[in-house]
Amino acid sequence: MPALNVEFSDRELEDLRQIAKERGTSMKALVREAAAADIARHRALQEGAEEFRRFFAAHADEFAAAFPDDEPAARSAGRGA
Repeated sequence: MPALNVEFSDRELEDLRQIAKERGTSMKALVREAAAADIARHRALQEGAEEFRRFFAAHADEFAAAFPDDEPAARSAGRGA
């Protein structure tokens, strides 16, 4: 499995040691779990954003009718001048 060396300040390292001790786990496992959780959160946000874009595209006409002042056409009208 590939590895990654990560540098921490003395304070961060001491905090990691304390947290790992409190949780009864190794520092390596603690850092790996934190990274894995951040990766999962990032993927979920990307998937949510993509789902929103699909939903918005599928209902663009409804949004345009409901919010006519927010339509890009108002902005593009100034481009022709």
